[in-house]
Amino acid sequence: MTCTTAALLPWLALPRFAEAKPVSRPLGPMRRALGKHVLWYDTPAAEAHVLREALPIGNGRLGALVGGDPASSFLYLTDASMWLGKRDVVLGDDGQFDYTTEHFGSLVMLAKLRLSVHGHDMGHITDYRRELDLEQGYLRISYRKDGVAYAWDVIASHPDDMIAIHLSQGGGGACSGSIALQGMHGDTTEATSVPGASPAATCHFQGTLENGLRYAAHVVATAGSGTVSADASGLHFANCSTLSVMVCGGTNYTPELASNYMDASLYPLKRAIQKTEAAASQPWDALLRTHVADYRSLFDAMHVDLGASTEAQRGMDTWTRLRARASAGAHADPELEATYLQYGRYLTIAGSRGGLPTGLQGLWLDSNVSPWMADYHNDINIQMNYWLPDRAGLPSCFAPFTDYCLSQVDAWATVTRQHFNDPRNSYRNSSGKVAGWTVGISTNIYGGGGWRWHPAGNAWLCNNLWQHYQYTQDRAYLARIYPLLKGACEFWEARLLTTRIKDPATGEMREVLIDDADWSPEHGPTDARGNTYSQEWVWDLFANYRQAAAILGKDAGYATRIAQLHARLYLPVVSPKTGWLEEWMTPDDLGEHEHRHLSPLVGFFPGDRIRTDTSPPALIEGVKRLLEARGTGGYGWACAWRAMCWARLGDAAKAYRLILTNLSPSEHLTNGTAKNLFDMYQLDATSEAFQIDANFGTPTAMLEMLMSSRPGEIVLLPALPDAWAASGSVTGMGARGGFRVDLAWKQGKVTSVTVHSVGGKQTRVRFGGWATDVSLRRGDAVTLTPDTTASPHDRRSAAQRG
Repeated sequence: MTCTTAALLPWLALPRFAEAKPVSRPLGPMRRALGKHVLWYDTPAAEAHVLREALPIGNGRLGALVGGDPASSFLYLTDASMWLGKRDVVLGDDGQFDYTTEHFGSLVMLAKLRLSVHGHDMGHITDYRRELDLEQGYLRISYRKDGVAYAWDVIASHPDDMIAIHLSQGGGGACSGSIALQGMHGDTTEATSVPGASPAATCHFQGTLENGLRYAAHVVATAGSGTVSADASGLHFANCSTLSVMVCGGTNYTPELASNYMDASLYPLKRAIQKTEAAASQPWDALLRTHVADYRSLFDAMHVDLGASTEAQRGMDTWTRLRARASAGAHADPELEATYLQYGRYLTIAGSRGGLPTGLQGLWLDSNVSPWMADYHNDINIQMNYWLPDRAGLPSCFAPFTDYCLSQVDAWATVTRQHFNDPRNSYRNSSGKVAGWTVGISTNIYGGGGWRWHPAGNAWLCNNLWQHYQYTQDRAYLARIYPLLKGACEFWEARLLTTRIKDPATGEMREVLIDDADWSPEHGPTDARGNTYSQEWVWDLFANYRQAAAILGKDAGYATRIAQLHARLYLPVVSPKTGWLEEWMTPDDLGEHEHRHLSPLVGFFPGDRIRTDTSPPALIEGVKRLLEARGTGGYGWACAWRAMCWARLGDAAKAYRLILTNLSPSEHLTNGTAKNLFDMYQLDATSEAFQIDANFGTPTAMLEMLMSSRPGEIVLLPALPDAWAASGSVTGMGARGGFRVDLAWKQGKVTSVTVHSVGGKQTRVRFGGWATDVSLRRGDAVTLTPDTTASPHDRRSAAQRG
């Protein structure tokens, strides 16, 4: 690469397992929640169905799946950097990456924690309730035994960087039981009683993976009364009126290629002890208030109201309600759908904050063997995970994606330079030249690639990075990602081939630039040239790089060179045989017409080249007909992607139908939503997979139905379904161009819209036939009331600053 990212490493926010720092504690009582967005159940999660039933918590680095059976509750713990695998690059006989845990690696669990209260089995308690409060960001288990009310509160605190469980009671009760910490890699757990005025005990383990990664976990248990002790089997508590359990763990992963992504000076057990002891020194109320205030500083950025549900619907537990909504002839349940949208935001805050980005399963595993290694797939999955933060008022949660790309790109560039033109690689550059960087379809946290080479993967990653700039208008951020954009351009400058085609407009032959032998993920021929997927992504990359160079005033000469290449790119056409936008550089359909991937439509969504308002109608018709051919079924992420495309086409009914498809309850291995609202899909007759991308993609599609934006334009209610049309409002939606939007509607018409500038200066706001131009300074806002009687030709302008 022409510009190494080494100089940018001090900017990276990806944390090593950092030392404990002083925590600012909020004063006063905890803010009350409205209770609008709560997942609740009247039974614990079955351990045999952890991924389907356990409730997720996370602080961006540590995550847990929580069971909730008082007699034996489990926490399945994962650290985002707990990765197997090696730094070596192993290519198969076909020149493609080794894709095994031995070399590529896999995300694996850190530990299991089990907390048991003697005599509190389900047969001896009443009024059981297990709930995840999305507004407050924590989990609560409550029940009664022998006339005494008991409660368990479980948090994953970002400020205190640990997970905590607090058992309390009201009415003179007491708890006795045990705590067991189990490592997942043959670890030996040691336990110790702690002398002092308050009952306390600790346990821990530490170890080293085969690749040299150190890891550890530590638990501190303290009680308000009674006794807490330790022996070889773990920790024990007796006659305790309250009990607090602090859990922390981590690895010595560090986001630096120069240190082989491991910090030899970092000892995870020491850090875990520091953090658990610091947390244990605080009253439980202080820990809970700190967590909730921190969580709500993000969550409260967006409020969602899609309309009113019935009292009967509100009275159902979450699983019963989900099943009822999917029954034949069921009434709409807009509050359930708003909660599903907010659940996507909850998972974003819990899984993507100050750490590594969310991969296929985020921070939530049920074993050390996960489908596709729980890795980073970059031919849709990681990109879909990061379409939501900016739209959903959570721009800071995009940072882990940026920091990951910055920390990996030097390694990606080295692997590209040394191995992409391997003679066995059918995707190698015919030019014999190689420059810049690209990736495999899968990537890990050590700079490595898995499965196949993915030449256009660099451009798609850059699309996400660039669109985040469009939302924020942050020039310092743009300067950080500029080397990635330029390095990806250098790769394509070396790769593109010149060929001659007949110009359909003039009938004359002309030269165009096309991609070398490649694939249209994930089907069809693997040696086709000029496939639509790659052509669209290269067009997008070159357009974005040129803008970035102009904004930053950098590399004018190179930007001119890229502009020349940009102008010569072949762009796909509609097939005269099928009427679809061609997927390959041929009118023939060479793949599966109902395939789950929408690879040829990336120029329509998430790209911007093909637009309903400016592109030729025949091209839009080709997009529509291809989308129709792809169907309305498939995996959750595929349905979410389809819904986004139908939203851009303004077809609310089709977009909403796909939302409901994803909300269908998953039972007996079927595709759909599990009890805990995780998206599941069937792998074969006996197995299934959890992938988190649909949990982010479906809310993204819902927001796209409410507002679509590009720099210079904000479109209100482009695909509002009948189920939400009566009345509703959303505040805090991010809009490209540097704006934030608050929106309210009744009977399908916008009643009020407020546009806030977060850096944007000018945009056009449009609803139906009404439009107005808005000019704002950073920090200013304007409230508008659209004229819903305006015809499509009534273009009004001017707006006052508010």
